[in-house]
Amino acid sequence: MRKEIHCLALSALVLVLCGSARAQEGAKIWKIGVLVSSTETLNKPRDQGLRQGLRELGYEENKNIVFDYRFAEGKTERLAQLAKDLVADKPDVIVAGGTAVAVAAKQATSTIPIVVAGAGDLVEAGLIKSYMYPGGNVTGVGRMSADFFGARMKLIKEVLPKATQIAALSNPKNPGHGPSLKDAELGARSSGLMFYSARAQSASELDSAIAGAARAGSSALFILTDAMFNSQVARIANLAMKHRLPAIYDRPDFVEAGGLLSYGVNLPDLSRRAAEYIDQIFKGKKPGDLTLVQPTKFDLAMNLKTAQQIGVTIPQDVLQRATKVIR
Repeated sequence: MRKEIHCLALSALVLVLCGSARAQEGAKIWKIGVLVSSTETLNKPRDQGLRQGLRELGYEENKNIVFDYRFAEGKTERLAQLAKDLVADKPDVIVAGGTAVAVAAKQATSTIPIVVAGAGDLVEAGLIKSYMYPGGNVTGVGRMSADFFGARMKLIKEVLPKATQIAALSNPKNPGHGPSLKDAELGARSSGLMFYSARAQSASELDSAIAGAARAGSSALFILTDAMFNSQVARIANLAMKHRLPAIYDRPDFVEAGGLLSYGVNLPDLSRRAAEYIDQIFKGKKPGDLTLVQPTKFDLAMNLKTAQQIGVTIPQDVLQRATKVIR
C-alpha cells in the first residue's frame, strides 16, 4: 500500500514538473523592434527610459522580451530601408521616436503595431485619423505642438525683450515642418515681430541657412525638431555662436554642445510612457483603439558660458526655472 502511495505521489510530482517545464518552454517572448534616427550613444537616455518603463510593468530582457534595434546614425535617408529590414524580422511591435521615423515605419508596415515615443503632428503626417481615435496601427505618446513655438517664443522674449525678428530653422524634407512653420510665423507676427525662414535639408546646407538668418537681422533662432538636426548638434550650436545668434533648441544635447537655451519634452519620459502602450498591445489591445496621450514632463536648460560669449544676460527668474544650467 505504501509503495502504491509512493508511486502515485512520485507520478504526480513528475506530472507537475513536466507541466511546469512545458509552461516555461511555451512562455511568450515578445520581440520589440526599435527604429532610431540617431546613434546608439545619442539614443541611450531614451533607451533607458523605455527599459525602465518595461521593467515597471514586469518585462525583463531575454526572459519575456527581446530587442531588435536599427540605427540610422543621423542619415535619415536610411530610415526607409532600415524600417523594411526591421519589419522583415517580424517584431511584435515597433517603437519609433520622431515624425520621420514614424513615417518610415508606417510606410514599411500597416499591420505591425507602431508605438510612437513623441513626434510632431501625426494627423498632418497621415499616420493617424485623430489623437482620440487613431485607427490603423499607430498609437503612442504624441506632441500636438511639435516644436512648442509659443512657449519658446515667450522664453526668448523674456531673455531678449528688444528682439525685432525671429528666425526658424526647418528641414523641407520633414513632413511635420510645414504646419510648424505656419504656426511659428503666425506666432511671431501676432507678437509684433518679423519672421525669417531658414531652411536646410542636408548637413551641407546648415552653414548658409544659419548665416542667412544672421544676415537678415534675426534677433533669435528657433531650431525645429528634426532627426537630421539632432545628428548635427555640435555643428549647429557652433554656427549659432559663430554668428552671435541666440538660439533656442528642443533638447539639452544642444545646450551641452554650446547652445544657449533649450526647452522641450523630457525624451526619456516619452519612451518610458511608450512602454505602457507596448504592454496594452501585448495584452491584446489594438493600437487603433488606444488614445494618444500628450507629454507631461518638460526640461529647460541653459548655457551661461555661451550667454556670456554672445553678450546675452539671462534674467534671474528664468534662471531659477531651469532644470539644467551649464556655468
